[in-house]
Amino acid sequence: MAASALAYLHSDASPPIIHGDVKSPNILLDKNHMIKVSDFGASKLTPKDGNRFATFVQGTRGYLDPEYIQKGFLTDKSDVYSFGVILVELLTRKKAFFCEGNEEERNLANVFLSSLKEERLVDVLDHHMWNAERRDLIHEVCDLAKRCLSIVGEERPTMKEVKEELERLTRPQNQPCVMSNPEETESITGATLNTHTIESTDYYTSEKHAVRSIEEGR
Repeated sequence: MAASALAYLHSDASPPIIHGDVKSPNILLDKNHMIKVSDFGASKLTPKDGNRFATFVQGTRGYLDPEYIQKGFLTDKSDVYSFGVILVELLTRKKAFFCEGNEEERNLANVFLSSLKEERLVDVLDHHMWNAERRDLIHEVCDLAKRCLSIVGEERPTMKEVKEELERLTRPQNQPCVMSNPEETESITGATLNTHTIESTDYYTSEKHAVRSIEEGR
């Protein structure tokens, strides 16, 4: 899953990499239904003396971390915020940014958080998803998205924590934690996908591609 790839870039790549422009158009499926994270044009290598640095704000409207916009500091939690927006897109089947309405109404993340606060979540979720069988699961995914979208970056989970939480939520009951073979699992949208374990070599390739893209952009 995309969360696994981002968790690898943040926690296991050397040096760690911040993607900088996480959005649904940059998450692709190859012919084997393997998820690939693409477009490392805005990516940054994490500084050795810390996990954030000042940079010119760039990214895609609707996915940008508000703390990054306000303070100009890009961190791994900026990617977490953007991934939270993707979760909300899946839950609502709506785009991250609308062309109509005021600024507050055009931002999907703001609409989602407002609906949670006002206890009218059912008004924004995709109606095909909201049923008795999946209600508890959807509530947990919504809670995870809410934490990813926290205004304060330090209050957001890490991508590793997001990955582990999604793996727990999508794992069939009584299924072992380690899956060595391809399995058919149900996504939060209810669609059945043929998912495969992504080997470390795939992450290594993504890491090298990211580093090369960053260096070529200098």
